[in-house]
Amino acid sequence: MIAAVYSRKSTFTCKGESIENQVQICKEYAKNNLKISSFIIYEDEGFSGGNTNRPRFQELLKDAKKEKFNFLICYRLDRISRNVADFSTTLELLQKHNISFVSVKEQFDTSTPIGKAMVYIASVFAQLERETIAERVRDNMLELAKSGRWLGGQTPLGFNSKKVTYYNSEMKQKFMHKLSPIKKELDKVKLIYSKYMEFGSISLVLKYLLTNSIKGKNGGDFSSMSINDILRNPVYVKSDDSVFKYLKGLSITTCGIPNGNGIITYNKRNSKYITRNTNKWIAAVAKHKGIIESTTWLEVQFQLDKNKRKSNPRQGTSKKSLLSGILKCALCGAPMRVSYGRSKKNGNGRIYYYVCTMKAHSGKSRCANPNANGPKIEKAITENIKKLNINKLLKELQCHKNESSSSIKNNFTEMLKKEIEDKNNQMNTLLQQLSNINAANSPASEFILNKIENLAKAIKDLNLKLDKSKSIEEENMYRKINLDIIEKNLEDFNSSFSLIKDVSIKRHILENIIDKIYWNGNTGDIDVYLWGSEKTHKLHPNIF
Repeated sequence: MIAAVYSRKSTFTCKGESIENQVQICKEYAKNNLKISSFIIYEDEGFSGGNTNRPRFQELLKDAKKEKFNFLICYRLDRISRNVADFSTTLELLQKHNISFVSVKEQFDTSTPIGKAMVYIASVFAQLERETIAERVRDNMLELAKSGRWLGGQTPLGFNSKKVTYYNSEMKQKFMHKLSPIKKELDKVKLIYSKYMEFGSISLVLKYLLTNSIKGKNGGDFSSMSINDILRNPVYVKSDDSVFKYLKGLSITTCGIPNGNGIITYNKRNSKYITRNTNKWIAAVAKHKGIIESTTWLEVQFQLDKNKRKSNPRQGTSKKSLLSGILKCALCGAPMRVSYGRSKKNGNGRIYYYVCTMKAHSGKSRCANPNANGPKIEKAITENIKKLNINKLLKELQCHKNESSSSIKNNFTEMLKKEIEDKNNQMNTLLQQLSNINAANSPASEFILNKIENLAKAIKDLNLKLDKSKSIEEENMYRKINLDIIEKNLEDFNSSFSLIKDVSIKRHILENIIDKIYWNGNTGDIDVYLWGSEKTHKLHPNIF
């Protein structure tokens, strides 16, 4: 057994708890209580315990990851760190590598049951500290938000973020971001409000936008959800007392004096992007001019609320359809959804079809792919799968398995993880600094917020790259692991599929065999892409 002894002292001295005395006490404890006689000594003299940025301590952490010792012994807990969160992080690292921690002064020994319990207690304090810091950061940022400035993130349709200079009450130069109008985009916003006032329906507004090829902020098509977000957003309204009264009626905290400017809402979602209760929201009069009259905006809100109350929940399409999620339109690439028609003459349920969603939303202006009769296309696909050469398909799957097995681990993924970790550490440091700053008096908060915003964007981009990199590895692993399942589904398809009554089970089997299906209603062709096969299996069934 080997013990690492760590000693630290902020000032150079040979008295009291000197480096030498700490090491000697730790050694004696280890020899008498743990029967250890082999030691690795780590000493940091002249370094504070406020953080872990100490040369020998960092070396100790590296050696811990390499598992060069079995115990870490120190004279007192605060020799490791005076910061509870840092201390807890160190304990987690030691636990991960099966290294026991001993503090002589406090009799803290994680090799004993009581010592392990102390680890959890330390973790509780660490969590408390993190939540306290997060609360201070939140309060600080909300104080800044009350001034109506833009605090970062994706700007709404019609605006971009612009940095402006101003002078505070002490005539000190400061910076802030505000929303700056984009006329072409704001014209689209006005059109959306106008059409909703005309139609009173989001689906009809969507149909109009798709029919006229009117695009969103980043050049993509609008959706029902994006239209709803625009109509609900008070960033466009000309603020007045009636708007404030409406927002207060939703338990939203309002800030500022209504003056015709737009309103920005803050604190709507938590760190996990889960929407908070409206009593946590803050709505502040912004720096930009509103473009929608308050009477129009409020009328839109009342109509949206009315439509929401009377709307009926969607009928459960998954109970009948086998191809939901894998059937796509061959003409525009959009998913095809189930739509119910009239009741059957025999009274046994209703006829259902697969309809291109782009066709449905655009009123046939963007796509006119004929509908597919649900039962007929499902029957055609299942019968044609039975006719495929199973042995040939299995051979293709085996080749895919071999490729997945021989794929080399993506070093790029590890590089991305390291870069994300570095930037997260920078972010935590900035958040710690921000939590100790008075937002109202210190110009440093502006600088730190800008740095945090830039880091957040960089981390988001890196995470997107990491997700893409991981998805490639995970997809290979998933297909390799599930190869046996796919093989069995193919082998048993002829004998067992028709005997299964549960639609959800049959759909699951199809999903394990089929990647996607494209339907061309003009020709009646069906292109089927099977998992693990690079070939397209063209079907020409007569289902009309």
